[in-house]
Amino acid sequence: MENSFDLTVIGGTVWTVSGPTETDIGIKGGRVAAFGDLSRAKAAQSIAARGLTVLPGAIDTQVHFREPGLTHKEDLESGTAGAALGGITAIFEMPNTNPNTLDGKDIQDKLDRAKGRSWVDHAFFVGASDENIETLAQTELVPGCSGVKIFMGSSTGSLLVAEDDSLERVLANGRRRVAIHAEDEARLRERLALVKGGADPAMHPVWRDEETALRATKRIIALARKTGRRIHILHVSTGDEVPILAANKDLVTMECLTHHLTFAAPECYERLGTFAQMNPPVRDARHREALWQAVRDGVVDCIGSDHAPHTKEEKAKPYPQSPSGMPGVQTLLPIMLDHMNAGRLTLQRVVDLTSAGPARIFNIAGKGRIALGYDADLSIVDLKEKREITNDWIRTKCGWTPYAGMKITGWVKSTVIRGNIVMRDDELLEKPIGAPVRFTETLARA
Repeated sequence: MENSFDLTVIGGTVWTVSGPTETDIGIKGGRVAAFGDLSRAKAAQSIAARGLTVLPGAIDTQVHFREPGLTHKEDLESGTAGAALGGITAIFEMPNTNPNTLDGKDIQDKLDRAKGRSWVDHAFFVGASDENIETLAQTELVPGCSGVKIFMGSSTGSLLVAEDDSLERVLANGRRRVAIHAEDEARLRERLALVKGGADPAMHPVWRDEETALRATKRIIALARKTGRRIHILHVSTGDEVPILAANKDLVTMECLTHHLTFAAPECYERLGTFAQMNPPVRDARHREALWQAVRDGVVDCIGSDHAPHTKEEKAKPYPQSPSGMPGVQTLLPIMLDHMNAGRLTLQRVVDLTSAGPARIFNIAGKGRIALGYDADLSIVDLKEKREITNDWIRTKCGWTPYAGMKITGWVKSTVIRGNIVMRDDELLEKPIGAPVRFTETLARA
């Protein structure tokens, strides 16, 4: 007799759209098929979840997995393996690889590379440049493309659109929400002399100061208003930007990072040196508290990791020759669960920021909640398990994490993607089954 379900999850506290519910989940064909008492139902596989909390699969919409061209420090297999170990069920990968991701052929190349190697579901941003503005409207509708990414300020890689006329043309070409790295290139160049000859890493937030971020955010919001284009401001690092973002929620969404919510200057630079260096920078505790207030007030729409690994040898170069970026995809959910246990936000808010929020911002099809008919993506966690984050646990090729030695409460026990158990008890199972993420705006083209 055919099994009633492919997988059942029995006995957990399930975080549904109605809140936490004591119920079982039946999964068939990769989707949620039933709730209720399924303890006697027939299933090919079952997860005993008593004492655990079943969350909608977490989605990290900002990662840099470095493939192609920079695979000595990460690739799609290792990056997505870390994602799965950390309870992440889908990722959006950034375009500043080598070569840059600039058109549909580049998107397809990444999709081909991910096939059979990605442990989680995935999509890829196309990068805006002065050379590809006219084709962005077509490229953003390619299946597997998560949208357009703009670098307003120079960061890792060569992608840059710095001038208002070019930015306006990018925003005028297309209709999906555009992801923005908002740092003002002109101010970065004006202030480069502060560090160019060599400096303490603690000078990083002095060079790339609050005004650098604020000026870029104001500029891009004005252009979004002019063109009527929806935008998403990535890795907001200052409290100064929050009131402006709050006043423009009809067009503008906002991401925070675990790094900016956890670390603060100058302590992180004294302890980690260049290993705390990222763009935009980790700033002082005043900004960290302002970002937490934005989380509590509902201004923050999602949490990302901006997973941006570099080798220890690269990071050990003297500042500012050292590259900016820290790994984070594997630690995103555990760190947020620890913040929840410390009383900084509720579990409901964690769910909104890590699953429902990304799905809402980017119009992801069939993900972001545990509901009938939705993809059976689950992050099954023990809210009370105490663990220490170690470099040995980190799967990224770079082999380090800025959270090493941090003792946290809250741990991911299993990761389920479209009804497939991908990770259980810190072990990856079987083989990579990741597939392209679908978007409601591109389904007609799929």
